[in-house]
Amino acid sequence: MTIVIKTQEDIEKMRIAGRLASEVLDYITPFVKPGVTTLELNRLCHEYMVNVQGTIPAPLNYCPPGYTPYPAAICTSVNQVICHGIPNDKPLKNGDVVNLDITVIKDGYHGDNSRMYEVGTVASHTRRLSQVTYECMWLGIELVKPGARLGDIGAAIQRHAEKNGYSVVREFCGHGIGKKFHEEPQVLHYGKPGTGVELKAGMIFTIEPMINAGKKDIRSMPDGWTIVTKDRSISAQWEHTILVTETGYEVLTQSAGSPAKPALLSAPVTA
Repeated sequence: MTIVIKTQEDIEKMRIAGRLASEVLDYITPFVKPGVTTLELNRLCHEYMVNVQGTIPAPLNYCPPGYTPYPAAICTSVNQVICHGIPNDKPLKNGDVVNLDITVIKDGYHGDNSRMYEVGTVASHTRRLSQVTYECMWLGIELVKPGARLGDIGAAIQRHAEKNGYSVVREFCGHGIGKKFHEEPQVLHYGKPGTGVELKAGMIFTIEPMINAGKKDIRSMPDGWTIVTKDRSISAQWEHTILVTETGYEVLTQSAGSPAKPALLSAPVTA
């Protein structure tokens, strides 16, 4: 396994790419409402990236081995879709939740993040899943520092999700990122403290837990990309790109519209 330690120049470029990725989510927020299609959200984001930011939408035509090229600029995962939902012409309805996953390329560097959006008025149990998933992400982020291990992050996420009666998707995880969309290391959202790769300053990776209201089992749809919960339960995901600094962490995918840290973090976090 080769993990790229970023130079100061790399880090500065990644800060720009990360902020721009987050600003796409800021931009699209007011458009997410009942009646809009995910295809329209994709069009708006694509035009904003290309025409306003001068960025490249990384997912468009992305084609890892064994896949067909991804056909859209963003991923739009609605309700029971865990990840990689392809935008379509079905209108969102009141009570839906949707994850919008945005990755931009700026000057050859990738910024990757996602947020959950409520469509109209959602049920309290749906809001709770999204909130707990957001807390899971941040509980993992707060443990990032030199000398910590990836297992510390996964264990904190798994513990909080399962304590709240939810399950953690195993087949998809966070990842290193930089000039490449997906680099080493893999960042699992479950595990044991004190295990896995030791974190070093200059590493950059995503933390992006996928948490299901029901069981952890998944199913792949015939399009080859869309992943859904096998039991059709709601799923939620949040994602940030994180830099390991000399003393802790820096969230690279922050912007004016980024949600605040959860109140849960007012208490000390331990592995």
